[in-house]
Amino acid sequence: MGNDMRYRRLGHSDLEVSEISLGAWLTYAGGIELEQTKACTEAAFDAGINFFDTANVYGRGAAETAWGEILSKHPRDSYILATKVWGQMSDTDQGLSAAQIAKQIDASLTRLQTDHVDLYQAHRFDPSVPIEETIEALQLVVRQGKARYLGFSEWTPEQIRAAIDIAGPSLFASSQPQYSMLWQAPEAELFQLCKANDISQIVWSPLAQGVLTGKYQPGTPPPPDSRFASDAMSGSKDLVFTEPALEAVQRLAPIADGLGVSMPVLALAWVLRRGEVASAITGASRPEQVHANAAAAGVELSADVLQAIDAALADVPVRRPTLAPFAQEGIRYR
Repeated sequence: MGNDMRYRRLGHSDLEVSEISLGAWLTYAGGIELEQTKACTEAAFDAGINFFDTANVYGRGAAETAWGEILSKHPRDSYILATKVWGQMSDTDQGLSAAQIAKQIDASLTRLQTDHVDLYQAHRFDPSVPIEETIEALQLVVRQGKARYLGFSEWTPEQIRAAIDIAGPSLFASSQPQYSMLWQAPEAELFQLCKANDISQIVWSPLAQGVLTGKYQPGTPPPPDSRFASDAMSGSKDLVFTEPALEAVQRLAPIADGLGVSMPVLALAWVLRRGEVASAITGASRPEQVHANAAAAGVELSADVLQAIDAALADVPVRRPTLAPFAQEGIRYR
């Protein structure tokens, strides 16, 4: 295990998660070969990363299956495993009904080759199902020992409050929002609401889907083999792949250079500057990327550096009052 990784408590749970975690979105959902996935996963263990985040819908089970094979070679208590439920697995299988949650947790555990996940997350909110039904079904998963703790991703503050009003603040240990220098909306309300209820953030897309690495240039269309050339990224593209954002990234590069760190490390250290954030989820297609991202753990940014970052981002509307377009609005009660 790497000696430089740092760990943070996940909400009210007893889980200590690595500040940098490895996620399977895009990366292991069929986009890269199993051997590459294995190499990146082993690199994560070597770097001290203990937190692995996936979802049933990533590759329609492919990501879970890959990690099931790879992680089963490691002692179960040597890693913290998170997956999600809600996404469309077939024409008839989607959402957060009691039947779906019961079906999907068992399918996920089978693919992951384990008898429990440490964190089971509602991937989105499901306004077509009574919220009480969803909560009771998730609580049953915990009572059955199939998950240790529960979380959610991209719920609105109103939905979070509704769930807490029904089941109390101990219902959820984690929130998983999109959060980066180029998308700071969670700071407006989500962070404070969750902190008051001892719910940690595990943030996705801290590198703004690669924009904050500096590999995309202003005035230049994304390369045809890049993720932003794909229609699947259209929602995120509108958020972070804009001319003002690309120009701001050029202004951030000298800040990273001045600190002697890479652009990804600067971006990851920036999200980890907030105590509300327990872990930043990163993707990787090569082992060296895993180690490069892990180097952000423990990097402290001074007040002067944070001011310089704010100045570089001055022309980018990073704190839009709306949530990401991935949130499902509305709440249904019984």
